[in-house]
Amino acid sequence: MIRGYPGRASVLPGERLVLHVATDSPRFCVGFYRWGDGLQLLWQSAWLPGERAPERGAAEDWGWPPYAFTVPKDWPSGVYIAHLQEPGGKPLDLALDSAAALFVVRGMRQGGMLYKLPLATYHAYNCTGGACYYLDPPRSADPPGARVSLQRPGGGIGGTVWCAPDHYDASSPRQTFAHWDARFLRWLARKGYAPECCTDLDLHDDPELLYRYRLLVSAGHDEYWSEPMRDAVEDFTRRGGNLACFAANVCWWRIHLVDGGTAMVCHQGGPRGARDHWWPQGGAGRPEDALSGASYRHGGGWWDGARSTAGYIVQQPGHWVFEGTGLERGEAFGQHTWPPLAGYECDGVPLDSFDRDTGIATLSAWRDEEGTPADYQLLAACPLDARWQELPPRTRHGAGEGVHAAAMGVFTRPGMVFAAGTTDWAQVLDSGRDQRVERITRNVLDRMLRL
Repeated sequence: MIRGYPGRASVLPGERLVLHVATDSPRFCVGFYRWGDGLQLLWQSAWLPGERAPERGAAEDWGWPPYAFTVPKDWPSGVYIAHLQEPGGKPLDLALDSAAALFVVRGMRQGGMLYKLPLATYHAYNCTGGACYYLDPPRSADPPGARVSLQRPGGGIGGTVWCAPDHYDASSPRQTFAHWDARFLRWLARKGYAPECCTDLDLHDDPELLYRYRLLVSAGHDEYWSEPMRDAVEDFTRRGGNLACFAANVCWWRIHLVDGGTAMVCHQGGPRGARDHWWPQGGAGRPEDALSGASYRHGGGWWDGARSTAGYIVQQPGHWVFEGTGLERGEAFGQHTWPPLAGYECDGVPLDSFDRDTGIATLSAWRDEEGTPADYQLLAACPLDARWQELPPRTRHGAGEGVHAAAMGVFTRPGMVFAAGTTDWAQVLDSGRDQRVERITRNVLDRMLRL
């Protein structure tokens, strides 16, 4: 058996990538693949001497033997997979391979699109070492909370993941690169977009890297953010940069990077309550709505089994986001796709009402108390009934009260911010089953790249 992890999951061309590897075999080699419209093998190493090393706990640096590789200067920015191979090993399986490690090669472009991987979220659900934030979380006293190490196998690929199986796609676990991000990046490649890539930890370490780009894109499940990450993205949009979130559960938990950025801590509960919610009554006191325009508090989750939804119902058909779709006011889309567009988790906005006959929603007059930007425009919404898991009560509602919906909207700060309000946008987009979803995506990306 062979497994490994990167010392740092992000490098520039010409820099050293250090992989930490343990194997039962006396020798192994590494195949380096870039992900675009599928896997592309760029280089295969010579045979290297293998060493055994013990597994450790989820909160520890596993300290496995290091192997250094220089990243060629001509490798383009993107997401890469290091496939660790013993003699007679199997081909790389992007979805389920335990003998693989994910890393990003960053770029130095001026302008264009930057795609961000949610590495912190991957590791929050990474159970390698027997624990994660959701299963027997190891405890930290300073800062208080649950602690997991980034120096262990997993983090997008190669780990053991805590999650409910996806009814619509059991081929890859949720909270892995293959499930959402790989699909969005594959669609981008097929449609001629050429984003550069980074991880969320890059934004924590170097917020100024954003200033070289016009557009930051996030997709899938982007749940865990540190304060420097969030500060960097909000400053980017305040300076005129654009943000497109084809994601949900965005910025739900605050994390603290510790030990030189090799581990992270999040306080999610205990006798004194959760201190690391971003929402107003949480410990951070910075509503996540102010970042993306929407929040999981106003949406909900459907984690198991087949979902039943009315689809996203159009509120403003004349908006440029819907150009070329043919959609009319009150018309729904995404209800018959596989999976339904309203996904595993959804973000929403405060609504006073949702007329089931006309499909028209009314934004609450008190939405500013929740952090909704003043110029937020609700473009489409999908009502979520009592079968969806709801989150903590809002400012003016008790548990189970108020209107819950997945919300798609846009606002400016003065950069433009778009939020789709669902985790499963990437799956519907990549499937090609709803051309209106593709056209909306193109409209958002193309306009934001021009601004």
